[in-house]
Amino acid sequence: MQVIGLCGSSNSGKTTLAEKLIRALKARGCRVSVVKHAHKRFDIDRPGKDSFRHREAGAFEVLVANGHRLALMREFETEAELSVHQMLAELSDLSALGLEHWVLVEGFKHADLPKIEVWRAAHGARPLYPDDPFVVALAVPAADALPHACGLPRFDLDEAEAGALADFLRSDPSRYEYHAPVPDFGSR
Repeated sequence: MQVIGLCGSSNSGKTTLAEKLIRALKARGCRVSVVKHAHKRFDIDRPGKDSFRHREAGAFEVLVANGHRLALMREFETEAELSVHQMLAELSDLSALGLEHWVLVEGFKHADLPKIEVWRAAHGARPLYPDDPFVVALAVPAADALPHACGLPRFDLDEAEAGALADFLRSDPSRYEYHAPVPDFGSR
């Protein structure tokens, strides 16, 4: 599977770009998955539903599925902060079935993954690209001047379809091929 991160400051347009990129990649025949970091508590379940009641009773995992959707909810006994690599390991690798499978990772701006930086001058945030070797391209409003010159490809953040960005990513899929890190067991 190919993995590309979308990083940037809060409210820079990462989610909107992700939506456009999902549509553009799907239109090109790709399967797309998303890994999203949540900074706050969240719940996809509703009080009173059977699955909610199962979790409240102490189930470690609850899997709910029908003919259209599958959701797996896992409860941690103590608070756990998963790494992006642990989260990616939870996904099905559809490329093993011969499908072009892209995973968009939203958040995790310091991850050791290739990523597109979403940046807006109006936000006043310091860009990551001058110091982050994993930034492979920029998504910036066409009118915004970059604060630091660079040779990275630049895409118009306000482009309606994100087609040029999807084509750029697909032009060199091996660059984004995901290889899980090898665990370091220390020297023996």
